[in-house]
Amino acid sequence: MVDSGGFRRLVDMEIQKAQRLRYCVSIACIAADRRSPEEEEPAVAILAERVTPLIRSTDVVTCWDPPCLARMLIDADVASLPSIVDRLTTRLEMYLWSAGGASYPKTATRADDLFHQALHMMMQAQRDGGSRLYLPT
Repeated sequence: MVDSGGFRRLVDMEIQKAQRLRYCVSIACIAADRRSPEEEEPAVAILAERVTPLIRSTDVVTCWDPPCLARMLIDADVASLPSIVDRLTTRLEMYLWSAGGASYPKTATRADDLFHQALHMMMQAQRDGGSRLYLPT
């Protein structure tokens, strides 16, 4: 876990490295919402606690605003994101989750575009009812 500023710098540096060495860098953003009004709203810290055991040592995670967990995946392309998110969301069965992802170089060429796409896709999944992953086409 790193702070959001450190996360941004790490993603930017990793994309620069990926440009030279020609590999993929992806970001997956995951948010969790309560299933009913009676349930307590899950905090991003709880979300992080639940999925951290499933994260590779090469990946970087941060809590982000809007409240979500963002994960940088090194050498993972956009086609890998559905299975990666599926593994993480098995620990979120009690919540409605929404996820979005993006990948360099397939869907974005700069770190800022990667952040924007992943967040936009996650928010679209939330608007459409949750329990889904959206990826840019």
